[in-house]
Amino acid sequence: MARRVEFLTAEEALRLIPDGATVATGGFVGCGHPELLTLELERRFLRENHPRDLSLVYAAGQGDGKTRGLNHLAHEGLVRRVIGGHWNLAPAMGRLAVENRIEAYNFPQGAICHLFRSIAAGVPGYICGVGLGTFVDPRLGGGRLNARTTEDLVEIVSLDGREWLRYKPFRVDIALLRGTSCDSFGNIGFEREAVFGDSLSIAQAAKAGKGKVIVQVERRVDDYSRDPKSIHLPGILVDAVVLAPPEYHQQTFAEAFNQQYVEQGSIEAVNLDAASNGAKLFIARRALQSLRAGDVVNLGIGLPEAVARVARQQGRLDEFTLTLESGPIGGIPAGGLSFGAAALPMAVIDEPSMFDFCNGGGLDVAVLSMAECDRHGNVNVSSFGGKLAGAGGFIDISQNTKRLVFGGSFTAGGLDVAFEDDQLKIVKEGHVRKLVDEVEQVTFNGARAFAAGQQVLYVTERCVFELVQGGLELIEIAPGVDVEKHVVNQMGFKPIIRKSPRVMSPDLFRPSL
Repeated sequence: MARRVEFLTAEEALRLIPDGATVATGGFVGCGHPELLTLELERRFLRENHPRDLSLVYAAGQGDGKTRGLNHLAHEGLVRRVIGGHWNLAPAMGRLAVENRIEAYNFPQGAICHLFRSIAAGVPGYICGVGLGTFVDPRLGGGRLNARTTEDLVEIVSLDGREWLRYKPFRVDIALLRGTSCDSFGNIGFEREAVFGDSLSIAQAAKAGKGKVIVQVERRVDDYSRDPKSIHLPGILVDAVVLAPPEYHQQTFAEAFNQQYVEQGSIEAVNLDAASNGAKLFIARRALQSLRAGDVVNLGIGLPEAVARVARQQGRLDEFTLTLESGPIGGIPAGGLSFGAAALPMAVIDEPSMFDFCNGGGLDVAVLSMAECDRHGNVNVSSFGGKLAGAGGFIDISQNTKRLVFGGSFTAGGLDVAFEDDQLKIVKEGHVRKLVDEVEQVTFNGARAFAAGQQVLYVTERCVFELVQGGLELIEIAPGVDVEKHVVNQMGFKPIIRKSPRVMSPDLFRPSL
């Protein structure tokens, strides 16, 4: 007879974690994150001062930007080393890294997903081109985030005369995951989860190293009661199951449960708030112009979320297929603390498979945010102004997508604009320059993108640049904007200006559109 899984309390299950263990957690923002397990792990450490000196590994950011998610584990002594794809949602953990109190690495989200899969398969690490020419490249820091972090976990290798990065494997001792339902055999269904994430790869990586897999679920079900194809984590991979109360098993950190995240349907049924007037709306409208009928599209977190709202307003939402690196294909990506889910997706695949699709050039266009941009066309979204945000899936997506649109306000810190009398007026300039001579950290390498033949635009509320040989060329200007006063004088470098830039259509700025 097949073995039966152990149903334990969270406190009992977490006693399986020894000091010094490498712990991998699943989740994407709040989707699929085992909130009860990370909360109880924190409580155990504060109560007993154990477990200690853990190495934490995760791909997607997991947190609410305040106290939930991986913020629970942000205690000196509890964690010794952190390898993460995105840090911004766990600011408490980020502070430990910035203050040099833990060893800290930032690797591309997709590379970590695939590294879990490589560890599971027993192969010598994950070899890919993702990260070359960025801060992950060993010649530019190797993803190390502070002086305390010295070990090289990624290296340059040469195969067939070409450079690659090898992300080195390690043993996963403990996997902390989440599903919806479990039978007595430990088979985990994901019926009410918005995404699968990288849970299967993490579980297989743990079992490859004789580690333990602990899964949080919301209910126990009868044996032989489900479609076997709905079982994403088979019981042979699961060591312990913890039943979680509803308050610690929300579908996302913003919503207890949204039926639209787990069913198909016409996207016309999705309620979308209209994008509010201002710089964000202007940028989203111009970014939308770069999307073509039939495109497969990735919309990043933050400003790009407004592109879907604008597409709905303009009746264009059904012209292209929106995707998320968390796994949804089709539908409409959710925003805020539900990011990672999609309303009425056509399909949902697991996260490593989605990054396979991205890395193979499956995306036609991606609309991504930019925090800084420099004269070379490099973009920084990962570390700026003393803030550790992390790259997330930005590097994977930006390096492998045919057409890119980076969107962001021209300046930050108090920028106020208005459109009056068919003229864009800079009511108040932001006090932080975003177009600088050299970015603080290279998350996207402009020269490599140009050499690879990628088409890249940089869209702001007042102008548009295009990546060309030698850097950024100013190609469009908003009506009413003075090139010297409002553009060149507010930059840390002089852009390429070969001819008078085109004047952008006033329709991009009118509130009535």
